[in-house]
Amino acid sequence: HKPLKMHCRDCALVTSSGHLLHSRQGSQIDQTECVIRMNDAPTRGYGRDVGNRTSLRVIAHSSIQRILRNRHDLLNVSQGTVFIFWGPSSYMRRDGKGQVYNNLHLLSQVLPRLKAFMITRHKMLQFDELFKQETGKDRKISNTWLSTGWFTMTIALELCDRINVYGMVPPDFCRDPNHPSVPYHYYEPFGPDECTMYLSHERGRKGSHHRFITEKRVFKNWARTFNIHFFQPDWKPESLAINHPENKPAF
Repeated sequence: HKPLKMHCRDCALVTSSGHLLHSRQGSQIDQTECVIRMNDAPTRGYGRDVGNRTSLRVIAHSSIQRILRNRHDLLNVSQGTVFIFWGPSSYMRRDGKGQVYNNLHLLSQVLPRLKAFMITRHKMLQFDELFKQETGKDRKISNTWLSTGWFTMTIALELCDRINVYGMVPPDFCRDPNHPSVPYHYYEPFGPDECTMYLSHERGRKGSHHRFITEKRVFKNWARTFNIHFFQPDWKPESLAINHPENKPAF
């Protein structure tokens, strides 16, 4: 239960987006000091486009079963990958009822060299507060589930001096009637379309939804102030005449 001590000058934050298919960004990604991936996004079979190295993997409670099924590929301890797991506090309980904690406990017995960390309840509340500060929306009242991308970008801001994000579209991308159709996940080429997924979640009212486009507006804003750069597609936020605070979001 030690805190994570990790610092990187350069990070490649590799999204799971279909924009990475046929991108041939793999060697560029692998040359970066630290490579960050999400959930169960594989490298095997996709190395040319997404690279082969993984320094840090951020995993949602909902992806744990898929991680366990593909553990020979994804939980390969030989690379020294650090794993960060997040989920609602009920999943993280240490009294035998927390699904994520129980799975991690089992994993650590099978793979004693596995470097696994959990996001604490206190930290989860800080992520909620950050969402409210940046969007003006209360996460719970607005029926919002923060995405793994939100946690990953925020963690990357803490750990990295520079972040190169691969496969993230600008927030208004899906509004363009001529936008190309790409799969939501590069490893599910016949799965749902990315923009269809984004728009249905952004507009969803019944039940809880990810607000992918709202999150991207925040990331675009952060990129005006912090050392964040977007590739595949390549884009830059247009500069504003407003002075932005020069300090990173406080967690």
